[in-house]
Amino acid sequence: MNKLEAIIQKDILEILPKIDFKELNGKTILITGASGLIGTYLLATMRELADEGFKIQVIALTQGGFPKYLSHFGENVKFIKGDLTNQKLLDSILKVDYIIHAAGYGQPGKFLEDPTKTIELNTTCTINLIKKLKTNGKFLFISTSEVYSGLETPPFKEEQIGTTNTNHPRACYIEGKRCGEAIVNAYRGKGVEAKSARLSLAYGPGTKKGDKRVLNAFIEKALGGKLELLDQGISKRTYCYVSDAVEVLWQILFFGKESVYNVGGISNTTIAQLAKMIGTSLDTPVIFPKNTTNHLQEAPTDVQLDMTKAVKEFKKTDYIPLNDGLERTIRWQQILYKT
Repeated sequence: MNKLEAIIQKDILEILPKIDFKELNGKTILITGASGLIGTYLLATMRELADEGFKIQVIALTQGGFPKYLSHFGENVKFIKGDLTNQKLLDSILKVDYIIHAAGYGQPGKFLEDPTKTIELNTTCTINLIKKLKTNGKFLFISTSEVYSGLETPPFKEEQIGTTNTNHPRACYIEGKRCGEAIVNAYRGKGVEAKSARLSLAYGPGTKKGDKRVLNAFIEKALGGKLELLDQGISKRTYCYVSDAVEVLWQILFFGKESVYNVGGISNTTIAQLAKMIGTSLDTPVIFPKNTTNHLQEAPTDVQLDMTKAVKEFKKTDYIPLNDGLERTIRWQQILYKT
């Protein structure tokens, strides 16, 4: 096991005792977006369970290639590389007991590259995937906190929804996720145990080189010797360490009773404060521009979710502090950029 795998494994071993996985034994699970941040931790969970004697068949689907740190899996994992919007690919997949639909980029620069595909991944692909579920199977759609875009009074609750129009710069992502949630609800009306998770700002080990999400980009810049911001960093964010996010996602899949759940962290910070934390950790200067214009005007100014439902239903109260999570993430990127 290499150093990158060891970092992820340490996190997974902290998750396992918190969740009852017994219903997965003898079942088949399909994970889309399997090489992404969330997908990586889901797969790593499956690997550890297999090592503990669980009999689980895993179908891991990704559009891109699989990194080296995902290569050490047993015969219980079938890797499929392909475009999820390709109907022939979907037709080749047999019905399964569980599906976690995590495909689709969480990076704005990525999901805006091909707006029509972004919409398709969250809508028609969601319908086609639900049809791959066996009777009494369970489906989890990974939605986003961006459905709250336009609201101005965080923390946001599941009963709320955003106010942005369909011509919003991020509409392909926001509306695609909203429609995906509506699809989930429609199938719930037909008796399918399907749920949506509004994931917000997950971060941590498992990202690839060149990840353009703010936190990862800051670490990459700092590793280069200088962390220079594009604006004053006044926007607020509440980051959620990946192991906390994945822990709650498993709980929702197995035990969630509601149609939609928030999945986020609890430590609210400004982008400027985040940059300074990273700069301090890596002993790197943090440079702010002279202008005061917000660089990403279409992005929300404050992202914070109300986690009351997860706390009440799944007793989730222990979260990885931002300082600790950043140290683990920085260590990951330090090793990643040396390989």
